[in-house]
Amino acid sequence: MTLEQIEELLASWSEPKFRAGQVYRQLYVNLARRPEYMTDLSKDLRSKLLEETRMETLRFDKVLTCDKDMTKKALFHLPDGNPGECVLMVYKDRATVCVSSQSGCPMACAFCATGKLGFLCDLTPGQMIEQVLWAERELRGMGRKVGTGAQPTQKNRFPRLLSNIVFMGMGEPFNNYDQWWEAVERLHDPDGFNMGARGFTVSTVGLIPGIDRLADAPYAINLAVSLHAPNDELRFDMMPVNKRYPIADLIDSVRSYTGKTGRRVSFEYILLQEKNDTPELARQLAGLLTNPDGSHLLCHVNLIPWNHVPGTPLERSQRARVDIFQKELSNAGIPCTVRIERGTEIGAACGQLAGANAG
Repeated sequence: MTLEQIEELLASWSEPKFRAGQVYRQLYVNLARRPEYMTDLSKDLRSKLLEETRMETLRFDKVLTCDKDMTKKALFHLPDGNPGECVLMVYKDRATVCVSSQSGCPMACAFCATGKLGFLCDLTPGQMIEQVLWAERELRGMGRKVGTGAQPTQKNRFPRLLSNIVFMGMGEPFNNYDQWWEAVERLHDPDGFNMGARGFTVSTVGLIPGIDRLADAPYAINLAVSLHAPNDELRFDMMPVNKRYPIADLIDSVRSYTGKTGRRVSFEYILLQEKNDTPELARQLAGLLTNPDGSHLLCHVNLIPWNHVPGTPLERSQRARVDIFQKELSNAGIPCTVRIERGTEIGAACGQLAGANAG
């Protein structure tokens, strides 16, 4: 519920308006999971909230960890039984939660485990928010485990608050745009969770209407586009969405987006052995990201070593081929990096989220 909806609910119980603000702060700042933890409320109001409301709709079934407990994947189920996953990744200088916006995914990308599930259902704004609150609680719990009797050492020092929320989990966020955007607005609210706009990133397979809407949105949300191929024939073979939104139209939309917003776009490019990782394709990609006047599109390329998906006849590129591909882009003046791998052993890495009990 929004703050306004909470105000309406409590007004119907003859509670003063300021009580809604207290409830809202308990939810989004104190991260209270149950009404009895809201000790600044009266006992009667806490009892009423317990009887009349439900504070969580996701059932978190299991948390898998790896990378010395710095990567955590939560497997959860929706009230209808459909599965979901979210991932917390903690680094020395930042903490990121990867959030699902749908259960399953309708986009059917050849390299992605989620796409093999097909589309199951959209998530509500509250269900997306619950994933973020789970990650924030986990992060705070990690901080407490460091110990309160002494200052943390450099070795175990890490962020105590989430710095990034990335909508890169299950599903295509722009297929669920209105619900996704409401979650962003709620999490951005300075009176609540207070995540800065620059802390959000949304990833899309290239749904042009969503990119165009985001270009006119009031917050400076970061945009990532899953590209994975520099020509239509190859991209359609890997990503059926390319038939509806071919590369030329997609790049035009991104160019319009950067022109309106002045914000850099990230292009995600999964590298597959002898499929999309040749030097010639790297040069094609560099040409695609070069404007007619010779300048470069305002962008950055994230090269992603493919993570194994069972039942998929694909292979990840050998490191030598990754390095050559990166060098070709760099020589052409295209900013690019190879993404740091996290969570592969628990099925938490890019393209592996499928509601599976990995590990």
